[in-house]
Amino acid sequence: MTRRLVLYLLLNSLLSAAVAGMMLFLYDRFVRPDCPSNAGVGTSVAIIGVAGIGNLDTEVLTLRNLGDESVTLTGWTLRTTQNDLYTFPSLTLYPGGSVNLHTASGEDTITDLYWNLTRPAWRSGDQVVLYDTQGLARAFYRIP
Repeated sequence: MTRRLVLYLLLNSLLSAAVAGMMLFLYDRFVRPDCPSNAGVGTSVAIIGVAGIGNLDTEVLTLRNLGDESVTLTGWTLRTTQNDLYTFPSLTLYPGGSVNLHTASGEDTITDLYWNLTRPAWRSGDQVVLYDTQGLARAFYRIP
């Protein structure tokens, strides 16, 4: 009888640990990245703002490197509330440097990137989240 009870308690403990681990994983993956802070997690890249909201021709998001070291944004992504995804091309943001991401179509330059969407990407109240290549949220911005 005691052996059966010990086995039951061990199995219960393992199952509880697995469920707790799964809940922490889901929280980290789907809830925590939506913090309203503009502070990056381990990076100095900040979303400075979004201008021209709702107008495809003028809508532009600005990122700036506020730190003292270069940040390689190659493969990093931005996701809209409507799940549109922008993946950054080969790009290094130097200290104090900034880059503009235009929603409309155009030719990429050193300071201006183009998403080539056919409709505006942002709305008032949306939260913009910048993700690194590991899928970790690195910067946040809530559009006023």
